[in-house]
This record gives sequence, C-alpha cells and structure tokens, in this order.
Amino acid sequence: MAKYLVIVESPAKVKTIKKFLGSNYAVEASQGHVRDFPKSQFGIDVENDYEPKYITIRGKGELLAKLRKEAKKADKIFLATDPDREGEAISWHLSIALKEDPAKMQRITFNEITKTAIKDSLKHPRGLDMNLVDAQQTRRMLDRMVGYSISPLLWAKVKRGLSAGRVQSVALRIICDREQEIAAFIPEEYWSLEADLAIEGEKKPLTAKFFGKDKKTEIHNKEEMDRLLAELEHASYEITEIKTGERVRNAPLPFTTSTLQQEASKTLGFSTSKTMRLAQQLYEGVDVKGSGTIGLITYLRTDSTRISEEADAAAREYIASNYGQDYVSTSEKKQKNGQKIQDAHEAIRPTEISRNPVMVKESLTRDQFRLYQLIWKRFTASRMAPARYETTSVRIGAGEYVFTVAASRVIFDGFMSVYVEDEENKKSNVLSKSLTVGMKFDKPVLRPEQHFTQPPAHYTEASLVRTMEELGIGRPSTYAPTITTIISRRYVSKEQKNLYVTELGEVVNNIMLQAFPSIVDVNFTATMEGLLDCVEAGTVAWKTVVRNFYPDLKKDVDAAEQELEKVDIHDEVTDVICENCGRNMVIKYGPHGRFLACPGFPECHNTKPFYEKIGVPCPKCGGDIVLRQTKKGRRFYGCINSPDCDFMSWARPVAEPCPVCGAFMVIKGNKIACSRQECGYTAKNES
Repeated sequence: MAKYLVIVESPAKVKTIKKFLGSNYAVEASQGHVRDFPKSQFGIDVENDYEPKYITIRGKGELLAKLRKEAKKADKIFLATDPDREGEAISWHLSIALKEDPAKMQRITFNEITKTAIKDSLKHPRGLDMNLVDAQQTRRMLDRMVGYSISPLLWAKVKRGLSAGRVQSVALRIICDREQEIAAFIPEEYWSLEADLAIEGEKKPLTAKFFGKDKKTEIHNKEEMDRLLAELEHASYEITEIKTGERVRNAPLPFTTSTLQQEASKTLGFSTSKTMRLAQQLYEGVDVKGSGTIGLITYLRTDSTRISEEADAAAREYIASNYGQDYVSTSEKKQKNGQKIQDAHEAIRPTEISRNPVMVKESLTRDQFRLYQLIWKRFTASRMAPARYETTSVRIGAGEYVFTVAASRVIFDGFMSVYVEDEENKKSNVLSKSLTVGMKFDKPVLRPEQHFTQPPAHYTEASLVRTMEELGIGRPSTYAPTITTIISRRYVSKEQKNLYVTELGEVVNNIMLQAFPSIVDVNFTATMEGLLDCVEAGTVAWKTVVRNFYPDLKKDVDAAEQELEKVDIHDEVTDVICENCGRNMVIKYGPHGRFLACPGFPECHNTKPFYEKIGVPCPKCGGDIVLRQTKKGRRFYGCINSPDCDFMSWARPVAEPCPVCGAFMVIKGNKIACSRQECGYTAKNES
C-alpha cells in the first residue's frame, strides 16, 4: 500500500484532518513558515538583481528534520497549507526545505476542513502556483526594504528602537490625519423643533418634527428660533397629507474578513486580533460532542462574498424547511465594490448550515459561540428574502410652515427573523389609526432644542479596517496585524474602542511625512497593492515591481540620512537639577515618550517624568499648564499641580480668556475658540 504525507500549517488542523483520512496517511504540521529572511541581515542581494536570501528559521531545525524523515517514507507528499498567497509561499518553502524529488510533491487546497472538502482536494492535486508565491514574496520583500531601510533612521532621529512598516505607516498617517481634523473642528450651532400634538381619546400625543416651507429649513441660532416660535404662536395645525407606501430592506451579504471584523467589533466588542484568533479556532476544528473534531467555518481570510452552489442550495433547503418557502431568497445579490476583489475563495460561512449555534453551544467557549452564532446568522440571513415595511408619512400644516411625522411597521420580517442589526432594534413611531386628512389639532406643546455639530469620530479598529479596505490598503490577512503593530509599538493607544495617536506616534508620522512622503501616501500604497494583484494574476513580473520600488526608496533614504545628520539631535538640557548629583537633567526619548534623565548615567540612574510647559497659567489655580499623557500614551493638557488641581483639556489652551464669557480658550486649527461650546466664540489664531 502506498504511503502518503499531508503537511498542514497548524497543529490544531492535524487532529481534525487525521480522522478524515485512512491509516495510509500521515498528517504533520509545519507550524507556519520554515524559511525566512535572516534577522541580522537585509536578506536581499540588490547587486544580484534582488535575489532573496532565505535561511531556516531559528528553532525550526528539529521540526524540519522530523518532516524530512516522514517525507522520505512517503510515496507522495501533499502540501496542504492555507489557500492564500502566504499559504502558497509556505508550501513553496517546504518543497525546497524537504529536499525531496519535486515529482513526489503536490499542492492541495480546501476552503473548509470537512471530510468532503479534504477528500475532494486529494482527488484534484495540482502543482505550486508560482504567481501566488511570487506575489507573497514580493510583499515580503517590499516590507523588508521599507523596514530595514527606514527603521535605523527613526532610531537615529528619536533615539530608541522605533520601526517603520509599509502598511503600518499609512495606517498611522490615516489616524493622525483624523486627529488633526478633530483638533481643528469648530462646532456650529443649530436648533431642532418638535411639536407634541394632542389627539382626542389618545393618551400619547403625536410628535411631529419641524420641516420648513417648500424645502427643508435649517435653524441656525436662538434668534432664528425665537422668530419662528413667534410666527407659530397663532398658527392652526391641520393634517394636509397622509402617504402610505412600502419599503424593502434587503438581506445583508455574507461576511468577508473585513465585514466580520467590523461587525464583531460593533456587536460583540471584539478587537480585530481577537476576532481572527477565534475565527482561526473555528476554522481549524473544535471538538464537538458526539461528532469529534469538526471545522465549523470556512476559510477566514477572504474579500469575496461568493458562495458555492452546494452551500447555497443547502442553505435554501434549510430555510425552506425551518422557516417556510416564503423566507427563501429568489435572487442573489452581488457585491458592489470599486476595489479589485481577489475572489480566491468563498465568503466566511458555516461549513454545515444544519449545525445551528444551539447544537454546538456546549462544545464552544462563550466567545467562540458568540462569533460562530454571528457568522451562522449572517450567512443564513444572506440566503433569505428581504424584509418588507409599510411606511406612513404625515404632513401637518402650521400656517406657512410644515411639520412631518414618519412611521413604519414590519409587514414581513424576512431575513430579520434570523439576523437583526443594531439600527433595526430602534423602535419606530406607531401612528394612531384615527389620523385623517383635514384633522385639526389644538395648540401644541412646542419643544425647541439647541444642538452643536459634532467633530469626525475617532477611529475605532472597525472603522479603520473599513477605511483601509475602501482605500485599497492592505488585504484581508493584513488588517489585524497592522492594527496590532501600531498599538503594541505605542504609536496609537486604544481607550474604550477609540484609537488615539500618542506623542510617539506623532513624532514617527511627522518624520515619515517629511522624509518619505511616498511611503505614507495612500494612493501610492493602494497602487502597490494593485501591482501585487497583477503579480498574482501573472500579468506583471515580480522583479519588475521590486526593481521599480527599491531605487526610489534608496534615493529617499540617502537624502534623509544627509538631512538627519544635519539635524543631529542632542539631548536637550533643562533647568531641572538632579537631586542626587546636582547635574542639569536632560530630555530623553523612551518607548512611552519623553522623560528627564540625569546625564551622569551610568553613575547616576535618576529619572523623572518630563512636563513641557506651554506658557499658559491654569484657569483654576494659576499654576503652569503642562503637556501630559494618559497611561496609554494619549496626550492632554493639565495643571502641573495635579492631583491637587483637576484642570485638563484635550485641546491646547491659550492665555487669553474668552472676551464673551470669560472661559478659557483653546486652539482649533487656524482659529482659537471658547472652550464652552454654548458660547461659540471664535477668532483667528494670530500666533
């Protein structure tokens, strides 16, 4: 009998796959990559037409020896790493590292770890797809070039072990740009007006919103509101129009990597890295009571919403038998997206729709269950009929003006019987059935309310992923690692769900913008992703991409080296005296930003926090306002006498008080504004 060896990436898959195959199959795990660039060297021979230099990863020697031993005993070797670029590259590295006859080795891929999928993949082995390998190899080389060329410059500039990355630097810039938008934002006042209209025989009044005259009228300030209220004082209120109609809400598309990360963040509060970790566990296999180890979901790194014909048919059959034929979708929606979709494999879905969340709940951890339930519901809903609403809109005349009321009610829940998004949980108006055209109302209770426009929201992990996807930066496998990197390096801090730039992040971003504008250019990075797609498609040679990229990068690095040498940052001496040895302390940079240190190191180890005075007295106690940081590195302005004085401001205060109300003022872009939103005073920033 022939002997076969199947090599997968993760040890967790070994247990799942072994039970699907007979005793003639040995299943082993490579535990990820077995070869990579050397850590201590650049690893790319620029003089020899950019030939990469790979070595066995430290610590993988024993594992490789075991794999070679198993490979020698096998008549055939099936390389079964993940079905994406990186998985193809791992298989290629394995094919070289195993030192076996290439004719013995074949590549198999599967989108889900089920018996049917594994058996089918063994019936259709193929050779290595070198276009996929080259696309991944090019990505690694581009990232290597950026990291190993620019990181030493950041080290020299900021003095401690910082680093730059091709995609992470763009992600950092996106967050920095948003922070600048928020800092420069000046709220604008506006007002809303509601009328509570009493209906005879009804306990609850009808609440109508002010619309205007022929078109929507904006109310900008209290003076305009007062004039409007005066005009409405003697107006009579009467229903002039009632319109009914029907609205359709289509089912959502099944999850891609990006939309799964976004929805898991929004509804479950998961970080992108946690979502991917849990999804990996569900994909690789979970021990389900009564069934053994089973892969519960399909492959988790995808940007396609495509579903196989078999899975689609199974879903429609399940829906028809469990919900009724009316609930089965009669059409299939396509993804609308201007970006290139690789469509290498299906959307993320359960491997078996009949395995509903309740059936596997006891076998999963709480978080595994919640994520599986989310994926199962979303996929099931995507094959279901739209929800239908009956809509009613009422126009109420009030003199020359119009108030409106809108309401809707579900007349067929469709996919919403399975999957309801947060916004659908909000209760809508329920209108009285007694409303008729010509119906008059007594004088209503008018409720004016002041509002202020809000600044753009801080990025969350979910909204950053959405933005990166829309801009074409990165790919499904890179979103979570990119965000994890900029947080772990303290360029960005995460508080609640929001991402904030730290002082360290600002320093790095400013250097990158100044010295390497193309690297942090969104369009340039998106173009590079497009070129990697072309390498995968076989329309562009991988060395062409590298040859065009590196000389320009080298030119920028050489120029930056000269400029940085001219800047040559010395430790800034302060007037703070070291209490241990009497020397003037200097400003140093650390992983968490600036701090004071004694220049007598190593004889004197004294350090203390550095507080940068901004030359503005505290409006509460008169002490100095200094630049401080939260524990997670977010910058703010506070009093040097903290904790005795609790003054703080996210925006930079100025010395002059507001001429209107006397409150302290802050800098907002090219203006200064009163810190009291209600005051609204602004002036040009002359400084």
